[in-house]
Amino acid sequence: MAADSINEVSAEKAAQDELRDVESATNEYTPTLTFTPAEHRALLWRQDLTILPLSATIYFLCYLDRSNIGNARILNSSTHNDMQTEIGATAYQFNVALMVFLVGYFAFEVPSNILLKKLRPSRWLAFLMFSWGAVTMGLGGVHTFAATAGVRFLLGAVEAGLFPGLVYYLTFWYRHDERSVRVALILASATLGGAFGGAIAYGVGHMNGARGLSGWRWLFILEGAPSCLSALLVLLFLPDYPEESLKGRQRELALARLRVEGSKSRDRSMTWQDAKQTLMDWRLYGHYIIYFAVSLPFSSLSLFTPSIIAGLHYVDLDAQLFTVPPWAVAYVTQIVVAYSADRFNARGLHSAAFALIGAAGFIGSAVLPPDAYLHRYGCLIVAAAGSFACIPPMLGWLTSNVRTTAAVGLAIAINVSIGAGIGQMPGVWIYKADEQARGYPTGHWVNAAMLLVVAVGALGLRVLYGHRNKKLLRESGGQEVTLYKL
Repeated sequence: MAADSINEVSAEKAAQDELRDVESATNEYTPTLTFTPAEHRALLWRQDLTILPLSATIYFLCYLDRSNIGNARILNSSTHNDMQTEIGATAYQFNVALMVFLVGYFAFEVPSNILLKKLRPSRWLAFLMFSWGAVTMGLGGVHTFAATAGVRFLLGAVEAGLFPGLVYYLTFWYRHDERSVRVALILASATLGGAFGGAIAYGVGHMNGARGLSGWRWLFILEGAPSCLSALLVLLFLPDYPEESLKGRQRELALARLRVEGSKSRDRSMTWQDAKQTLMDWRLYGHYIIYFAVSLPFSSLSLFTPSIIAGLHYVDLDAQLFTVPPWAVAYVTQIVVAYSADRFNARGLHSAAFALIGAAGFIGSAVLPPDAYLHRYGCLIVAAAGSFACIPPMLGWLTSNVRTTAAVGLAIAINVSIGAGIGQMPGVWIYKADEQARGYPTGHWVNAAMLLVVAVGALGLRVLYGHRNKKLLRESGGQEVTLYKL
């Protein structure tokens, strides 16, 4: 298949790019579209300002509402007003409640991505956002383990479509070499959620007993309400597709940029043939495996960072506050790594390198003496930064190597379903409460092993794509071909 792309031209030469078969506003075909670098930058800047702040805010609130149960578990534990004590759950039962969320998450990811295309992104994401905000506030009213498990299942079901939906949504607006850094900016809001979650829990902990409610109940109520309110902003201001939201010359340029590389709103919805081809594309399972592996450290750190910090002899509210630095470092690392991965077309190498860094952090946490608190805290920061930095290049890599709109939506949903659904389930169990005094060695060793799987798998995929690219070039006879991204 011939590769078409837009190459920016220097303003001094005023050179012109020729783009064939570009759909215009009247559905006619424009043989030539000329543009300057300034116009190209202006279009990207407009898209970024319109899409990224809203998308990052959506995921920030989603992650805050998903992971705050880790904070609630130990909040005000010194006065026995923590969530686990007040709902009468054992450590095992509480972990079951954490895992039930992932069951709902796994079950509803693929249907949600299909509905996003059918119902329009702004409507579907706004509905999901209002729903998970309401369910989160409902967690503030639970009194038993059974009620907690049931509400957590509902939360997983309504949050399931958000992250794969946002990644899919970006493919309608951005080219292959532009996606990883934007996925990172959205995903990094999760690390901000982790950082702010600890800070918010620290503040809310001082509300313990206000109006007769424990601090952890206030935590769910106060963190769920913004999601409900923000759903209206998403419905009103999140643009659906460039061909509908842009006009004139910017619309034509946006469509030209994405004629080959982007998803299209006008493309048909997924058919059984599309599904079959995607499910039988065995190379995609390499992507699914490494995303499964990275999901264990992602989920375990999301849920157990407050407990890990508490195991480093930071007590109660101080344990909440000291969760902030690991997430803050991970936030910066994610963005820098994703930009570099796109810039150098080296997503596999970046994922592998930072998986090794994350593994080193977990190994250090596992082998250091239990009372080496400061050193183990430093290793936790390294582990979090390495683990989270792997993810945006992985997702950008997957979307860059799937060709059709229907296939992209399904592949993303399967990838996140296997990873964020099934993959996160073991992460609920690896940090065992009875290992706190020993520094949680099982959790650290399992996460290190999974990140080593990521490193080996990412390098293997890169070798596979490099081999396929050489084969395509040999068979092309000198013609331009669409190569796999590395």
